[in-house]
Amino acid sequence: MSTTEQGTPARSATAEREILISRIIDAPRELVFEAFTDVRHLSRWWGPEGFTTTTRAFEFRVGGEWDFVMHGPDGTDYQEWITWTELAAPERIALLHGESSGDPNAFESVLTFEPDGAATRIVMRTLFPTKELRDEAVEKYHAVEGGRQTLSNLATYVTEIVRKGAEG
Repeated sequence: MSTTEQGTPARSATAEREILISRIIDAPRELVFEAFTDVRHLSRWWGPEGFTTTTRAFEFRVGGEWDFVMHGPDGTDYQEWITWTELAAPERIALLHGESSGDPNAFESVLTFEPDGAATRIVMRTLFPTKELRDEAVEKYHAVEGGRQTLSNLATYVTEIVRKGAEG
């Protein structure tokens, strides 16, 4: 971390537009990464607690798109769209996420998958176009808690795969 002349940590120029969430998942990195690359996996764990996902189109490649609807526990449907901007298996995924292609309020996310012994540390760094959009995501859509719940769902899902594999 860099420091200013006064010795206090320097703040990133993008910090006020960013959300950073990480979690250690008790599963191998390749499996955790695969859970992001295959729609049959994504549809089983994606989203916060109580949400389900319906995929309309999915192509996992740079420039490919995932067109889907998240169904909230209150019955609200949320149109979602992701395009993959960088893929480096099994270390990194970068994407653009909005309501639809061309959404001016779309945000960028970079997910890194780091080995942590037999486990995986996943870090999700999300950057919004403006501080106001970041604040709205946090306050109105509970993006921090939703992100934590999404990674928790991923952890539960891949840990179950590992457990079933050990039994089989």
